[in-house]
Amino acid sequence: MKKVVVRGISMPIKHTEAEVFEKASAVLKQQGISPLDMTIYKKSLDARRKSDIHFEYTVMAGIDNAKESFSDSSISFIEDTVPLDMSSLKGENTARKKIVIVGSGPCGLFAAYVLAYCGADVTVLERGGDVDKRRMLIDKFWQGGALDKNTNVQFGEGGAGTFSDGKLNTRIGDPLQRFVLETFVGCGAPKEILYQSKPHIGTDILKICVKNLRQKIEEFGGKVLFETQMTDIKIKNGHIVSAVTDSAEIECDKLILAIGHSSRDTYEMLCRKGVAMEQKPFAAGVRIEHRREFINRAQYGNMADSEVLPTADYRLAYNGEDRSCYSFCMCPGGVVVNASSEDGCLVVNGMSNHSRMADNSNSALVVSVRPSDFDGDSPLAGVEFQRKYEALAYNIADGKGPVQLARDFMKDRISQSFDGVNPSFTGETEFVALKECLPEFITSTLKEGLLDFDKRMKGFLGEGAILTGVEMRTSAPLRIIRDKNFESISCQGLFPAGEGAGYAGGIMSAAIDGIKIAKHILEN
Repeated sequence: MKKVVVRGISMPIKHTEAEVFEKASAVLKQQGISPLDMTIYKKSLDARRKSDIHFEYTVMAGIDNAKESFSDSSISFIEDTVPLDMSSLKGENTARKKIVIVGSGPCGLFAAYVLAYCGADVTVLERGGDVDKRRMLIDKFWQGGALDKNTNVQFGEGGAGTFSDGKLNTRIGDPLQRFVLETFVGCGAPKEILYQSKPHIGTDILKICVKNLRQKIEEFGGKVLFETQMTDIKIKNGHIVSAVTDSAEIECDKLILAIGHSSRDTYEMLCRKGVAMEQKPFAAGVRIEHRREFINRAQYGNMADSEVLPTADYRLAYNGEDRSCYSFCMCPGGVVVNASSEDGCLVVNGMSNHSRMADNSNSALVVSVRPSDFDGDSPLAGVEFQRKYEALAYNIADGKGPVQLARDFMKDRISQSFDGVNPSFTGETEFVALKECLPEFITSTLKEGLLDFDKRMKGFLGEGAILTGVEMRTSAPLRIIRDKNFESISCQGLFPAGEGAGYAGGIMSAAIDGIKIAKHILEN
């Protein structure tokens, strides 16, 4: 049975799945085709014109007809391919491959999943706790307790993405995306992520998924060691031979570094060991939050109160003469979280549940940061840049969340009271002048960007919008250099991977990087 897709099925915001299939079937029948079965292949919301908000579908159908082509350009054949056949990667020597993976974020977990399924001897080292202990310690921290430097928003089972929005969209267009989505669905994610144009899981469901994925790894024979930090590596004759933890030394043939973008002490250790790294640009700024209803109105107009439409998101970008400013990691119906991982430093991130129904919507507003902005030529100079401003953010508000109304930020005045938007920050807040904990080039570019965004989304600067600082962990501030085979140019058997190594940006791309490295190891 051949399969075809029918594109461009437009539906009003209120419709049923049966009506979508009925419309797709009518298109096929005009070509003399009676579909045998139909499934939704893609779904997106088109809200470009507020007077005509609708959903766009692509439907996949099976057919028996032996047609070679179609006169309707919206119909085309599609191959029903398997994005990754893990069984084909199993080999006679697979069990002899002794592999250590450092980090249980999406990169480390997906690498471990593929390797363990294929029978390799896999051990995952995770400095933080499992997701249940992690949730307990993070809640205590947000309620005013002490920061645990190993189990926090950045470290622990699932990595930093577990306490985020759980976005799974990416621009890389890799066929392995389907494998990642199917794996998440198999671990408890809603099946809708298989066809949504902007799939997201939400932190509440993602916690369940990463735990289930880890349990699958263990069922396949893989080992996941929590509260086990790698403190050193041993190299012999230019080849990795072991990972040293705070409690043991573990021999290995291969070591995958899926350490995440906040493993600063690990960066420092690798630098001391002579592992090649280089400075890398990233972005930094603040979080802005508005009432969820305001963003809905701005994007949907008169349809903002519709219960059918998802909580609205946005993407904004401004290109100045010297710098760009843009929204990043937008969290509809979410909260701003204290994502700190070092004492005396404060950094924020955004998080939302699957329903995205919290009172506020927030987004990072960030400005490009270049290596030329760092002090010195060390590969770690970007880390020190981040630390400097995170420490300022901590000190300026005495460990509380430093906040300022957007309109007051524009006028360099400290806010006196909130105005219709209450901060969602996970902890206490204090009014400050945010320019005191940001470099001048970020402050000035943010002001230019905010003026531009207010023109495009009327009220963006007003409506009581709150800025919370500082956002510094948008991506790794360095890159651990690897060759075309994913291997460190400094050490054979060492595989820098994912976001922490500078080769991914988000859950999906990090997971795919881990899969590709696992596949390379199995095939070689």
